Amino acid sequence: MKMENAIRILAGTMVLISISLAHWVSPWWLLLTAFVGCNLIQSAFTGFCPAENFLGKLGVGKGSCCCSPARGQKG
Repeated sequence: MKMENAIRILAGTMVLISISLAHWVSPWWLLLTAFVGCNLIQSAFTGFCPAENFLGKLGVGKGSCCCSPARGQKG
């Protein structure tokens, strides 16, 4: 999976979790949504993305067998 796609999945998941927790637990969970949104905006301007560092340490975005072309096929 490409790093960009993984970041989008992570951000979307965090927003959905935050909205669910705000609905069922406490409206203060909307601060998590605000944090994710601010982080996406600042990363667009600065190029620094903490989620990218976190996912990179988990091995996301590095080549793996499922991302490489099948044997005998050209890329």
